Amino acid sequence: MERVTGRRPTIQRIDDPDEEGPDVRLAETRDVPRIAATLTVALADSRWTRWALPDDGRMQRLTRLNELDAGHRGVATGSAWVTEDVDAVAVWEPPAGTAPLPEDVADALRRELPYLAGPRAGVVAETGALIAAARPSEPHWWLAHLGVRPSSRRRGLAAAVLAPVIVRCDEEQTVAAAAVYSWANTRFLRGFGFEVALATRTSDDELPVWVVVRQPLPHR
Repeated sequence: MERVTGRRPTIQRIDDPDEEGPDVRLAETRDVPRIAATLTVALADSRWTRWALPDDGRMQRLTRLNELDAGHRGVATGSAWVTEDVDAVAVWEPPAGTAPLPEDVADALRRELPYLAGPRAGVVAETGALIAAARPSEPHWWLAHLGVRPSSRRRGLAAAVLAPVIVRCDEEQTVAAAAVYSWANTRFLRGFGFEVALATRTSDDELPVWVVVRQPLPHR
C-alpha cells in the first residue's frame, strides 16, 4: 500500500460561462431504469465488473446493482446528475450527514448487495473497507458511479455530469474523492484536479486501486 504525494497538475476550471455544454440536470425517479441501463452498458466489460461480479448472471447482477446503488441511492439523496437523455451519469455520495439515505433504500442495499456479489461478496467487502480507510477524514463528496454510453463518448458528457459537484466543491471549498481501478480513469480524473492519494490493490491482489482526492480550487 503506497501513499502518494506530489505536485498538483495545472487544472482548468470547468465553470467557464463562455463555454457551451450539454444540458445536465438532477436525476429523477423516472430516470432510474435508464441510469441502470447506461451504467451497465458503460461498465459491462470493465475490469472491476469482471472482478467483482460472478460469471453467472453477471449483466443482470450489474443492472440491479446500478439500479440500487446508483439510481435509487442517487435520486433519494439528490446526488445523481444526468444528461437530458441519460446517456451520461455521475452519482456521488454527499458529505456525511447532509443527505441521509432513506431507510427503505438503505435496507434494500444491505439486503441485496451481498447477494449480487455472490461468492465475490467477501473480497468486495474487504476491499471496500480498505478504500473506506483511505477516504478523506473531512466532509467530502465521493464519486461513486460515472458512466457514458459508448455511442455517446468523446462529446464531453462525462465532464458535463461531473461539473455540478466539481463547481460546488470549489464554491463551498469542499474536498471530493473517488476510488478507481484503472490508470486511464485515474488520468481522466487528474484532469479535473484529482490527485492520487493512495495506490494499493484489492484485498485478493487481483486489481490495482487508486484513491484520488481533489482539493477545491481557491476562490477567484
